Amino acid sequence: MNKHYLQSKVKSTGTAYLLWFFLGAHYAYLGKWGIQILYWITLGGLGIWALIDLFTMSGKVNRHNAAIFQQIDEIEKKEKEAEHTRNMAMMAAATGNKTES
Repeated sequence: MNKHYLQSKVKSTGTAYLLWFFLGAHYAYLGKWGIQILYWITLGGLGIWALIDLFTMSGKVNRHNAAIFQQIDEIEKKEKEAEHTRNMAMMAAATGNKTES
């Protein structure tokens, strides 16, 4: 995956709360459409589920973002390893040219 694409998938807690308050669409915002449809059908668990989500929303968004940040970290780690390998190859080639001269 592309690092910039993943960064565009990071979600905001404030936006999630706004969607929860106005449309009850916070699960759709997090990409959980199955749960979102169930939430709408049950009218937010007759309000109980909606009340629970009021207090657990930031944790849901943080978990969503943590998975994305972990993927970004893995990509950055691979990029650093590739850069290190490139640099070592360049140094080996440069020192190889000096010894041949």
